[in-house]
Amino acid sequence: MSDRPLAGLRLMHVHAHPDDESSKGAASTAKYVAEGVDVHVATCTGGERGSILNPAMDRPGVLEDIAAIRSAEMDRAREILGITQDWLGFVDSGMPDDPADLPVGSFAVVPLEQPVEALVRLIRTFRPHVMTTYDERGGYPHPDHIRCHEVSMAAYAAASDPTQFPDAGEPWQVLKIYYQFTFSRARMAALHQAMLDRGLESPYAEWLSHPSDPAWDARVTTRVPCADYFDVRDAALLAHETQIDPHGFWFAVPREVQQEVWPTEDFQLVDSKVSTSIPEDDLFAGIPYPVAD
Repeated sequence: MSDRPLAGLRLMHVHAHPDDESSKGAASTAKYVAEGVDVHVATCTGGERGSILNPAMDRPGVLEDIAAIRSAEMDRAREILGITQDWLGFVDSGMPDDPADLPVGSFAVVPLEQPVEALVRLIRTFRPHVMTTYDERGGYPHPDHIRCHEVSMAAYAAASDPTQFPDAGEPWQVLKIYYQFTFSRARMAALHQAMLDRGLESPYAEWLSHPSDPAWDARVTTRVPCADYFDVRDAALLAHETQIDPHGFWFAVPREVQQEVWPTEDFQLVDSKVSTSIPEDDLFAGIPYPVAD
C-alpha cells in the first residue's frame, strides 16, 4: 500500500476497446482502487468488430451479438476492477489488411474533433489528476489504438483551454499524462529467460527474434509495483471471454514467475504540470496532497 494518502485522487485510463482496460495497466488500476483512488476508464469503441479469440466461445450466433456480449464482458471486468467507466460511443474500426478499407463512420476515420470533444467532456466531468493512454504507435498498430493516442493527447491539451469546446463543461487541467508500456522488450526478455531457466516454454521467443529498439524501452520512466494485484488483473482479463483464451498467451507465464521477475507495470511520463523526479514508482508522484476538487 502507498505510504501517503491517496483518497481524493482521480485517475483516468483511455482505451480503444473493451478488454484493453484489463490487458494494460489493470494491476496498477486495482492497486490504486485499493488505496482509495477513484479510477475511471473511457472506452472509445464498443469492440463491435472484435474476433472470437477464445475457442470455447466460438459458437454459432456469437458474432451476431458481439456488441452486446462485449458490453456484458465489460460490465463484469468493471466490477472486478472496482472502477467506473464510460463509452465514448464510437464504432470499432476493425483491422483490415489495407488501411484504405476502414469502415465508413468508424472510430479511426470520423473527424478527429468528434471523439476529442467527447473525451474533453468526460475529462471536465470526471476531472482526473492523471491520465494514461497509448503511445504514438498505439501500443500496436491497430487503427483504433493509434486514433486513441491522437484523441487522448488532443483532449489532454484541450480540456484546460476555455476557448476549446466551451459547451463541454468547465475547463480542467490534468496534471500528468502517461503512455502505457505493457509489452516492453526488457519485460519480455526477462520473462523469456525466466521461463527457459525453469525448463518451460516461453511465449516470447518469436517476438524476441525481431530486431530490438533500445531507445524504445529507454522511454519507460515509471514502474508501479503491483504484483499483489496480478490476480485481480487476471480475473478482469478472464471476464472478457470472447477475447481471452484461459489456456492461451495471456496465461503462458505462471503468475508467480511474473510476480518474482517483473512485479511492476510500466509507463512513460509524457507531460507533467508538477515537479517530479525520474524514475518514478507512482503515477501520482509530485502531485501535492490534499488535492483541489
